[in-house]
Amino acid sequence: MLSRKNVEKVIDALIAQYPDAGCALDYGTKYQLLVSVILSAQTTDVSVNKVTPALFEKAPDAASMVKLTEEEIAGYIRSIGLYKNKSKSVLAMSRVLLEQYGGEVPGDFDRLVALPGVGRKTANVVLAEAFGQQQIAVDTHVFRLANRIGLTREKDVLKTELGLQKAIPHEKWTLMHHCLILHGRRCCHARGPQCENCPINDICEKNGL
Repeated sequence: MLSRKNVEKVIDALIAQYPDAGCALDYGTKYQLLVSVILSAQTTDVSVNKVTPALFEKAPDAASMVKLTEEEIAGYIRSIGLYKNKSKSVLAMSRVLLEQYGGEVPGDFDRLVALPGVGRKTANVVLAEAFGQQQIAVDTHVFRLANRIGLTREKDVLKTELGLQKAIPHEKWTLMHHCLILHGRRCCHARGPQCENCPINDICEKNGL
């Protein structure tokens, strides 16, 4: 793993490289963000942003979403991966929000992960973006880069999340989550990373994950 000094260099370099780092999902409310993050599993934010405008025009909140059937929701999101399972999750999640929280998204981790279709990553993204909490959401990019660079050296998502929380100053958790995602998309690809163009090439451990 990288030394504390080199971890600080990585953080500074990536923040300088990606001053525009932030959530790429388009949404208008906390509920719409939650739906969008559920839909983003195993697909791109770009793909999600293409299907949500029509869906949110029809069902902008939980109360209107539960009036739709799974099949109707699926019709709006058919172009993204796992659309049948996601339709089921969005509908079930919306029903629970209405029954337990008056249709409002709870700002509590344990309550969020208890919702249908909501895991750690989704809950952390919602808490960071909708409630302004410092969180590190570990998706495919973050998991790969954290362990490739040497910020952590773990074999599963939860341990990687906990390792990043120790390595990165708390006030930079959310920003570094976005920076790692952008670095994974633009430079440090799973196959064929562009090391020659990487701002941390001289620091990265290149674990080959």
